[in-house]
Parts: sequence; C-alpha cells; structure tokens
Amino acid sequence: MKKRLLNILFWSILSAAFIGPGTITTAAKAGANFQFDLLWALVFSTIACLVLQEAAARLSIISNKSLGTAIAQTFGNAKGGWIVFILIIGAIIIGSAAYQTGNLLGASEGILLIGSISTWQVILALGILAGIALLFPSLQILARTLGFLVVLMGFAFITTAILIKPDISAIAAGSFIPQMPEGSGLLILGLIGTTVVPYNIFLGSGLTDKTQSIKEMRFGISVAIILGGLTSMAVLIVGSSINGEFTFAALGQTLGNKLGPWAVWFFGFGLFAAGFSSSITAPLASAITARDLFQHKNQKKWSQNGIYFKAIWGIVLVTGLAFGLAGFKPIPAIIAAQALNGLILPFISIFLWFAINNSKLMGENKNSMLQNILFGSIVWVSLVLGLWNVLKASLGFFNQSLPDSPFIFYSLFSITFLITLFVSNQLQKRNKDAQI
Repeated sequence: MKKRLLNILFWSILSAAFIGPGTITTAAKAGANFQFDLLWALVFSTIACLVLQEAAARLSIISNKSLGTAIAQTFGNAKGGWIVFILIIGAIIIGSAAYQTGNLLGASEGILLIGSISTWQVILALGILAGIALLFPSLQILARTLGFLVVLMGFAFITTAILIKPDISAIAAGSFIPQMPEGSGLLILGLIGTTVVPYNIFLGSGLTDKTQSIKEMRFGISVAIILGGLTSMAVLIVGSSINGEFTFAALGQTLGNKLGPWAVWFFGFGLFAAGFSSSITAPLASAITARDLFQHKNQKKWSQNGIYFKAIWGIVLVTGLAFGLAGFKPIPAIIAAQALNGLILPFISIFLWFAINNSKLMGENKNSMLQNILFGSIVWVSLVLGLWNVLKASLGFFNQSLPDSPFIFYSLFSITFLITLFVSNQLQKRNKDAQI
C-alpha cells in the first residue's frame, strides 16, 4: 500500500505541472462565460493527457531512453532533422517561459487574495523559492513534495465544487456533448493546452523510474492524471458561480458570499499552490528536454548538476520572473500562454507517435492498433482546434471575422483529417523501411 501511495505521489508531479494558474484561470473563465458547456474539452484533454503520458513513460521504461533522446535518434540523422530540433526547442523554451510568467503571476494573485502585500515582492520571493527548490539534489523528493501539494490543492477545489451544489444533469450534458459557443474557441484551445501541456510530456518521460513495471507506471499515472482532470473540472464548476466578468477577486468574493470567508482562503491557497508547483516544473521540464536532446555531446555538463542543465532552467525562470515583474496583467497573459501550448501540442504528439511506433526502440511494446487510433484522434482534434484559432486570429489582424459557414468548418475538418492520414501513412512507411 505504501509503495502504491508513493507511486501516485511521484506521478502527481504531472498534475502539479498542468494544474497551474493557467488551468485555474482558463477553466474558471470557461465556467464563468459558458457555464458547463465546455466541460467536454476537459474530458477530452484528460483522456489525451493520459494516452500521451502513458506512451512517453512506456517508451522510457522499454527503451531505457527518454522521449527527447528517442526523438534525437529517430530524426537526428534524417533529412531535415534539424527542423525537428528547432521546433521542439523553440516550442518548449518559448512555451515554458510563457507558462512561467503565468505561474508566478497566478501564485502571487493567490497570496494577494488572503493578504495585502506588494505584488513585485511576492513575485520576486516566489521566483527565488522556485530557484532554491530546483537546486534540490533529488528529483524523487521534489516530485513527491509537489505531489503532496497537488493533492491538497485538488481537495480544496473539489470540496468547494461539491459545496456549491451544481446541477448534475447540466454537468453530464456539458461533459459528453461537444459544443463550441460563439467566442469560445480560444478558451477551448486553452483548456486543452493547459491540460495536455507539451513540455509535460518530456518531463514525465525524463523523470520515469525505469525500474518500474509497465503495470505500476500505468496505475500511478492513471490515478494522478484523473485526479488532475477532476480538479480542473471542479475549477470550471466553481467558476460557473461567478456573475459578470471573471477576475480572481470576483471568484474569491463569490465563493466567500456562498460558502463563508474560509472559502476565500481555500481558493487563495489553491491558486498559490498551483502557481508555485508549476513555477518549479516549467523550468525543470525545459532543462530535461534540452538535456535529452543534446547530452550526447557532453553528458557531464548536461547532468542535473551540470552548467548547461542549470542554465536552461535558469533562463526560463528568469524570463518568467522578468515578465512577471514588468507588470503584465495576469489573466490575458495566462490565457495566451495556454493557447500557445495548445498550438504546439499537435507537433509534439506527432513526434511521440513516431517514437512509440519505432520497432527498434519498442519491440513488441509499440502501440497497438487501438492506441494508434487514439493517437490519431488526438492529433486530428488538436489540429482542428489549433488551425481554427490560427485562422480566426489571422483574420482578426485585418479586422475581419471568420464567416459562420458550414463549408469552412467542414473544409477544416477534411484538411486536418487528410494531414492526420498523411502522418499515419508516413509512420507506417518508416516502420516498413526499418524492418527491411
């Protein structure tokens, strides 16, 4: 029993990584603006997160290589392989830095809800504490500490969601009937991007205990990610109780009016815990990704105590700290970061799809047909949502709106489906060539 609990706590670092202020902001705003209509996006993204994280961890256990190392070996010598490296490093570093800004801003907002302190002092203190935590010699201790923190945070939000007594039938409808109300596109992409965090896939693969059995890994990951998904859904439900525009203060006040002053403290603690835990995991994931891709050139400097490893997490931490201290408004910055992560997701999913089907790496443990169908579905849906929002943003730049035409919607579905089929075909072709 103790071993199982420690296993769950260890894998809860993944929940700690994706339940940051971005999750709380995006989910609560989705609830405030659209009630339970966007719950389906969290259900989809929780399933997608479980599929992708299991694949990354299975890859690490079977091949004894992390996702970054596997990608380096799969694409490193291929024609145009350098493009893959640039895409991954650019996506992870930029995505993590954007995420880090939101983490620090959100954590500081949590503290400010329960105490009157200067914002810049809070952000600076949080940045310093995150830096100290990243110097810990044992990633196992760090992972379990963050896991305990995320369990407390989950308890705070799930308890609050139950106490506001939401309409269960409306929750069921919102969870299983996909809807895209007018103006919800960015939030839907944000809900997916904040749950299936691209750098989180590298983090899970890089931290995998390679002595674990596949069964043990699947149990720990499943419990941790489902707990994280339920917490995200609880935040959306809590957000639905807001009347008017979403702000952290409005949510805190609403909870205080409905449940009593203690609810504001609960929410403030949950927001702080989410931000602080994610402010550690975002820089850590960036460093692990860069290490896995480039450590073959100098393993000593890319070790956990090496100068290159520390430099990467330091750059992400300082960048996030600088933007946080610059006075960016937290809610728009956080939602933009989640949408950016949602755009990056299809690329990382495709790279993992290739790696997990590599016969040389996985042998008989490569994806089954069902797992490949799930992978293809995740790639397809993330492409649809990503391209939809890119199209809307591009037209918006020229002060044009996207026409409400079924032809555009079906064309987008068809194009992304053909892209997914092409990727699947390339994957099968690569595997056949590897077997010759």
